[in-house]
Amino acid sequence: MSGSWERELDAAARELDDADTLAFGGVGLAGQILPATEAYRTLEQGLREHPEAARKRIDRLLRKGSPAGRAYAATLLEAVDPAAGRAAWDRLRGDDGEFTTFSGCLMSRATLGDYAADRLAAADGS
Repeated sequence: MSGSWERELDAAARELDDADTLAFGGVGLAGQILPATEAYRTLEQGLREHPEAARKRIDRLLRKGSPAGRAYAATLLEAVDPAAGRAAWDRLRGDDGEFTTFSGCLMSRATLGDYAADRLAAADGS
């Protein structure tokens, strides 16, 4: 029987499967935390508490998630395994799927490929 933590990880992965927005903090003037951001945080905590189970869900998300979901997954992977994260960003660099990004109150659109290229450039110190 699955534990409650497993159900939480499954629910978080399902949320990111369909995510269309990437935000790591509060958005808008009210600083609202989006459901996808909460799901990201749940998987992030899962990596600390149940690394193998969380990693399976993240790997699946990298293969089958929405463009925003794959960006969340690569970010999570990069935090625990920088080489695997870099490899994920490299694979995603050619993806033209689009999503919305938020940085505080600022909303924009990005392709996964452009976002991945920016992450790789930032990692290289460019």
